[in-house]
Amino acid sequence: MIKPSEFHLRGGRAGVLLIHGLTGTPTEMRYVGNCLQRAGFSVLGVHLAGHCGDVEDLLATGWRDWVNSVTAAADRLREDVDHLFVAGLSMGAILALKLAIDRPAQVDGLGLYGTTFFHDGWATPPIGRLAFLLPLATRLGFGRKRMSAEVEPYGIKDERIRQRIVGAMMAGDSEAAGLAGFPWPSLAQFQTLSAKVRGSLGRVRAPCFVAHSTHDDIASLRNVRTIERGVRAPVRTLLLDDSYHLVTIDRERAKVIDGTIGFFREIVAQREAAWLQHAPLAIAK
Repeated sequence: MIKPSEFHLRGGRAGVLLIHGLTGTPTEMRYVGNCLQRAGFSVLGVHLAGHCGDVEDLLATGWRDWVNSVTAAADRLREDVDHLFVAGLSMGAILALKLAIDRPAQVDGLGLYGTTFFHDGWATPPIGRLAFLLPLATRLGFGRKRMSAEVEPYGIKDERIRQRIVGAMMAGDSEAAGLAGFPWPSLAQFQTLSAKVRGSLGRVRAPCFVAHSTHDDIASLRNVRTIERGVRAPVRTLLLDDSYHLVTIDRERAKVIDGTIGFFREIVAQREAAWLQHAPLAIAK
């Protein structure tokens, strides 16, 4: 069942599942989705469990719930398409990798935008760089009611877009712009998910398109190198120099979209050519 904040755009027999980030919303993936549909793809923008509501809604969920949201959405989209691609922003990119690890036969390719294994960007507060300690801290009972506030520049270099998004966020419109901060227990769940995926990158067999800003305020290029060194699949990397973390909505979003479309189309063409090559033999048998 499609949730109100999700979007399902009908297109061709190649589909793309789009995954937003922690405390984010499907809206941050909507522009990408619209462009992918115009390029002929079917698109489903998933609403992760606990998101688009208040802090208590988010705290009632954890990384397993977010993974389940993705797998359920992938199952829905897979019913309508022959080729399944998965693309995500920030934590959404990690969830995309998780699906490729868990279901290698189903995922044909990945789009990884601003992947965040490590919170080590230039604007990350000192406490944010210690996020990897949060799973231990929360297990010991510390920080269960603490929040890390969003800080300037909020992942967006374009000032006009930033003002619009931040205005909605501060006004409490979580369905449009997400929450204004990160609950520590949710960040701890994020870190647990990140560590699990990072330790299993060698099981990724789906080709990866990686888009990341060289000036990412949340996650440095260390995150890109982690993917490039870890996965056992082809990786095409697009480095951006006029954006911050939210590359799907910032100044160079068109480059991200064009790169994604070209990459996924190449995979579809390769797979269909391979199928045609072997089809006569299969029919003869």
